[in-house]
Amino acid sequence: QVQLVESGGGLVQAGGSLRLSCAASTRTFSDYAMGWFRQAPGKEREFVAFVVWGGGDAYYGTSALGRFTIARDDAKNMGYLQMNSLKPEDTAVYYCASGSGGTSSAQYNSWGQGTQVTVSS
Repeated sequence: QVQLVESGGGLVQAGGSLRLSCAASTRTFSDYAMGWFRQAPGKEREFVAFVVWGGGDAYYGTSALGRFTIARDDAKNMGYLQMNSLKPEDTAVYYCASGSGGTSSAQYNSWGQGTQVTVSS
């Protein structure tokens, strides 16, 4: 399994931006898809975006489409989620994940500890 550590969360006003980072512990990170999920209090974990290995095709959940951009730098074993035009409903713990890819959390076998994003109105 790949060990993942997220960073970059914080408190931001509505309309602002944040860039989340995901640091992977091993070069095998590049062999797998990378995804971002989020979980708000009292809600199920929600798919945000994923990108296939090699930084090819990217896919977004409805809430992220047009506002968030997922990227990866396999040379640095890093993944990113650029979040723009943030809304209070984006408030959640954001998780980086590594696995076969897809919109289901079951398709990922490595997870970070999460980073809190809070968007104030």
